[in-house]
Amino acid sequence: MALVYGVEKKTVPTHMKFVMGGTSGMLATCIVQPLDLLKTRMQISGTLGTREYKNSFEVLSKVLKNEGILSLYNGLSAGLLRQATYTSAKMGVYQMELDWYRKNFGNYPSMVASMTMGIVAGAFGAMCGNPAEVALIRMMSDNRLIPEDRRNYKNVGDAFVRIVKDEGVVALWRGCLPTVGRAMVVNMVQLASYSLMKNQLHGYLSEGIPLHLTAALVSGLLTSVTSMPLDMAKTRIQQMKVIDGKPEYSGTIDVLKKVLKNEGAFAVWKGFTPYLMRMGPHTIFSFVFLEQMNKAYSKHMLSDSLSDSVP
Repeated sequence: MALVYGVEKKTVPTHMKFVMGGTSGMLATCIVQPLDLLKTRMQISGTLGTREYKNSFEVLSKVLKNEGILSLYNGLSAGLLRQATYTSAKMGVYQMELDWYRKNFGNYPSMVASMTMGIVAGAFGAMCGNPAEVALIRMMSDNRLIPEDRRNYKNVGDAFVRIVKDEGVVALWRGCLPTVGRAMVVNMVQLASYSLMKNQLHGYLSEGIPLHLTAALVSGLLTSVTSMPLDMAKTRIQQMKVIDGKPEYSGTIDVLKKVLKNEGAFAVWKGFTPYLMRMGPHTIFSFVFLEQMNKAYSKHMLSDSLSDSVP
């Protein structure tokens, strides 16, 4: 329960915050999965010694020509599991943090408070979602390899079993540090900017989809610009192979140094177009779905006309 203008207001239960957070991310993933695949292919272009693609449109053309339209959804099972773990955790934790802040301070969080809560939520979610992230990256990049080098995972369950069998349990958390680092940056910007933009726009737009869309659009753009280099490093680490016991990269800094040296400064932004096209819509759909689920739950389950929306 919470007090709103002296009136006791029912709130969405904690467990439902996690459920709705994960569901919103999974629905968004079903829409933007092809863009995620294009982004991943662009980011690992050059790891085989030659630049495979000039731009995102060439990636799309070659994938459709050589692998078929359904291959755009390679790794969807891993992508959905990632959202069920990563997004459930981050959205659930962030909404709990917001509830705690409003309960103790009686108003909306400041920019610094929002950014801090985003960092904590992102780090927690990334640790939970890293195994699915590893499987996702490998499944989306597999078809670009020559047949004898492909892993040929059947689904995310098969990927987990074979990774643990061939490389050990720890391999499921390969790239965890850059994943957590990226998630902290992403959520510091994404969650904080969404909450702040929404609060700023309340004077111009009433509560509803136009407000949610506008705030999410700005949030998606800011998030894409700030997180791209770390996302590229994470992708390279998670799809690398260990040859004769020696990994290709020792960590995030090593990835960035080698990319800058061998591929140029702009290579850290490789795949930015599909990344932005993926991050923007995913942010928009995730927040819009989440807001609508919160509103529907409050209306139909709590009989509360004051919807428990994301601040």
